[in-house]
Amino acid sequence: MKRFTCGELVQSITAYLDDALDPPTRDAFEAHAACCDDCRRHVHQFRVTIRAIGDQPPEKLSDRTRERLMSAFKQRRQS
Repeated sequence: MKRFTCGELVQSITAYLDDALDPPTRDAFEAHAACCDDCRRHVHQFRVTIRAIGDQPPEKLSDRTRERLMSAFKQRRQS
């Protein structure tokens, strides 16, 4: 089984929480979190944060702000 480092766990946490890791990678993630207090706390903190902000309604942008953002995105894409 692959062994995760703390850095790899941090990079994979979103995929883990989205249940997007293949079973061997998920097992390795969970094995590392089970024996690493810092990573276990990090996963817990991520979950708590998602619960706290996950139910927020999307912020409404003014038409002017939306147009400025879209223009900036288009310009960046073209460069």
